[in-house]
Amino acid sequence: MLSKRKMITIDEELCNGCGQCVPSCDEGALAIVDGKAKLVKDIYCDGLGACLGDCPTGALKVTVREAEDFDPEAVAEHLKAQGRKVPDHMPDPKSLRLDGKSSGHAKPVGGCPGTALKTMTPCGQANIPTSASASASALSHWPVQLRLVPPNAPFLKEADLLLTADCVPVAFAGYHSEFLPGRVVLMGCPKFDNQMEYVEKLTGIIAENDLKSITVLEMEVPCCASMSAILGEAVKRAGRQVKIERVTISRSGEVLETVPLSFG
Repeated sequence: MLSKRKMITIDEELCNGCGQCVPSCDEGALAIVDGKAKLVKDIYCDGLGACLGDCPTGALKVTVREAEDFDPEAVAEHLKAQGRKVPDHMPDPKSLRLDGKSSGHAKPVGGCPGTALKTMTPCGQANIPTSASASASALSHWPVQLRLVPPNAPFLKEADLLLTADCVPVAFAGYHSEFLPGRVVLMGCPKFDNQMEYVEKLTGIIAENDLKSITVLEMEVPCCASMSAILGEAVKRAGRQVKIERVTISRSGEVLETVPLSFG
């Protein structure tokens, strides 16, 4: 059935055929054909944009257009035919439609043309001037959204990881000066984003990189607490031990608690 929904589109002029987007699509919706990335079938694409962060040229983006509904059963058969693992969690097709014919809601999608991996020198180390009332940025890489960073990103190697709930930097005024220096930040919202997607991404990051430590920054509100649970499941799946600390921030911007975490 045709419906208006979010879909991956590919700018062939920007696409260099590197193929990095293909394995990042769990549904097998992308393939390299004649040296360019192609959408195999509309029914295989969930439109959530997990592949965006793996495109080094920004050729992929999410647009809204009329397309056949996402078909999880067809995806499962497609993946089995390729000998690939069927994801444990796939979105409900009703949640992807924008035509008002279902009770679901479109899933928010992250991503923009500026998702290419980049390592940067923090302003404080590069002598870049800032205003007298502003502290220097300690950001050392891009992108920062968890769903956009591939497990093999070079800045993750032997990193001190700072897993941050999206609301923390807004509430905590000293985020850049107190938490970010020397750490690689990955951000996300455990309430509104796909938690299983986070588990799978973090599992890959922990398994593929010899992380020195992980600091989890959560807000005091209940919806933030699942970030630690997501990390715990990822640690168990990855089968690797890493030093982990959880810091809880109040809505008024205070550090409420700092505790070590251990996941067996």
